[in-house]
Amino acid sequence: MTKTILRALAGETLPTPPIWMMRQAGRYLPEYKATRAQAGDFLSLCYNPELAAEVTLQPIRRYGFDAAILFADILLLPQALGVDLWFVTGEGPRMTIVTTQGEFDALNPVSAIHDTLHPVYETVRRLSRDLPAETTLIGFAGAPWTVATYMIAGQGTPDQAPAHALKDENRPVFEALIDRITEGTIEYLSEQVKAGAEVVKIFDSWAGSLKGDDFDRYALEPARRITQELKRRHPGLPVIAFPRQAGDKYIGFHEATGADCVAVDDSVSAEWVARHVQPSGCVQGNLASKHMVTGGDDLVRETRAIVKALSNGPHIFNLGHGITPDADPENVQLMIDTVREGAR
Repeated sequence: MTKTILRALAGETLPTPPIWMMRQAGRYLPEYKATRAQAGDFLSLCYNPELAAEVTLQPIRRYGFDAAILFADILLLPQALGVDLWFVTGEGPRMTIVTTQGEFDALNPVSAIHDTLHPVYETVRRLSRDLPAETTLIGFAGAPWTVATYMIAGQGTPDQAPAHALKDENRPVFEALIDRITEGTIEYLSEQVKAGAEVVKIFDSWAGSLKGDDFDRYALEPARRITQELKRRHPGLPVIAFPRQAGDKYIGFHEATGADCVAVDDSVSAEWVARHVQPSGCVQGNLASKHMVTGGDDLVRETRAIVKALSNGPHIFNLGHGITPDADPENVQLMIDTVREGAR
């Protein structure tokens, strides 16, 4: 096994951590903006295998990241499950909501999702063929809780209040929705693996708003179900879980879910992660995204500190969240050079 990310995921401590970046194919790059304009709109880009593969490859050509992550969106699965999805310029996604038994009953069965998602699998096949031999291909999906928050509210919300309200007021519909998304996620990721994804990542962007037993039931347990079933179907498949802002709940997440790597956000320090999370397996993270905007000595200092803090165990260098559209592409290069300086 020579791909550095696969080695780290297998538990190897490497002299230089492999590196990729959440949302590395995106709006901070001029070449991405040109391709998106060619596609017409965001969803057309997601469902155009030629152009989606192109934007996935752009940051690999420019920066030589150790991994490429499939260009798609976590809301393609709910669209495949039958909700209407559209994007409002400057405001983000909007979708029809699922908050009643009737609305839930109107959803598509999981067996129907591939009718919508087959262009995504074609994108994966293209990438599997076109990526450099040393670059790992990561597939992904949103975690059930995070996807459910959008399906329940019809858009992103600052506090996920509509989803919490449904959870508290109509538990049967809420749990049925979590189950349907969980089953759909297993099938969606399994097809990505069949098409050539070497690793899958489960993004639970809003995990941190679940507390206590709710976290265990609706963040941890779905991640465990998805991970275990994917590993049963695809023995040896590495899984990265990202329960963002989980705080102390990051501790033990490897063991509880079977994930090979736990990605951590920048609300926890790398030193804390080294003490409490890394002993259980590979960790990924966790430079604050703001450094991609501000750059300079702070970026270099913080990058070195994270590499050093996590140097005694398996580590994949990444941001604590996705890169933002106002980031400077030059700062991305500075980060990569800083991570890799010890290897020269």
